[in-house]
Amino acid sequence: MSLRHSAVPACALGLMLLLSGCSSSVYRDVYPTLIDGHYDSEFPYKGCSRQLEEISETVQMLNCIAYYRTYPFSPEETMTREGITPDVLEAREASSVYVNSTSAGTATVVYYNDRNIALLTCAHIVDFEDTLISYYIGEDRRPTRFVRSVAVKEKQTNYVATLPEGGEVEILAMDRATDIALVGKRFIAEPPALPRVFNYPAGHARDLEWGTFVYLFGYPSGYKMVTKGIISSPNKDKRGTFMVDAMFARGFSGGIALAIRDGVPNFELVGIIKLVSAHSSYFLTPMKENGDVVYDPSTPYTGEMYVERKTEVESGITVAVPVEAIRDFIRSNSDAIRARGYVLTGFLKPD
Repeated sequence: MSLRHSAVPACALGLMLLLSGCSSSVYRDVYPTLIDGHYDSEFPYKGCSRQLEEISETVQMLNCIAYYRTYPFSPEETMTREGITPDVLEAREASSVYVNSTSAGTATVVYYNDRNIALLTCAHIVDFEDTLISYYIGEDRRPTRFVRSVAVKEKQTNYVATLPEGGEVEILAMDRATDIALVGKRFIAEPPALPRVFNYPAGHARDLEWGTFVYLFGYPSGYKMVTKGIISSPNKDKRGTFMVDAMFARGFSGGIALAIRDGVPNFELVGIIKLVSAHSSYFLTPMKENGDVVYDPSTPYTGEMYVERKTEVESGITVAVPVEAIRDFIRSNSDAIRARGYVLTGFLKPD
């Protein structure tokens, strides 16, 4: 009995010694289905906090401001769009006012060489219309032909606060249809310190499957965060587009999505987040003074009422731009990008 009893812990000890190793052969034995060449659908089998922290250092917040000069027109002028000319606008410069429009999102450093830095983001973050025209509303509550105001963009500023020399970046290339943009700048002098450059490979979104596990990085509501999600509707349009169930807030647009092929730290870029599902509703609100609602809830309100629009994010429904579209975007703009001193060869490997 004693011999049989002593043999059991000896086997257990051998197994413990086997499992305590860090070689890839151990993980092949313990996780026989892990090394299959597919993107993983299970939670990572070991810690990867160091790699995630390094990746987070490549992800930056991108802020944009567009400055418009707005020219108003009275209803009596019955001004139509066809009647607006540079001379008409110049004649009413004295009555014009300045307004601005802002946006914020996420951009990832994908290139640095010879004082040139480039960041990948979504086009809708940096894309502002050159001219905005508003119209008077008729008695049928529909827009009329008569112009109420014309706003002409005079300047746009895009900046990444963490970059040296003021952080202002310019648009290097942009595609509205695919919602992809590349921004960057050339530094006057070699910076003493720069954000880390994303150096993991570009993968293949078409290889994603139902339930594939992904990490996502972005700036929801201005806070740098990493979260996780699983893929739904992979390759839904036969071009690699996919959906993610992760919770997002505004500002995550442009954030990167990373899948894992055969275990961490084998991260691959499979896309960027472009759209957070949302719906809008209208509601009545009391008059405001200096931005604050004037209302005493203990007494009936009898003042003026106003209509406000409220947009609510539908968490857990997010659409991503596939890395195949990013690769095509880089290819189609490679000559123009290269002419400005940027050579993004990492995205140009064969599909």
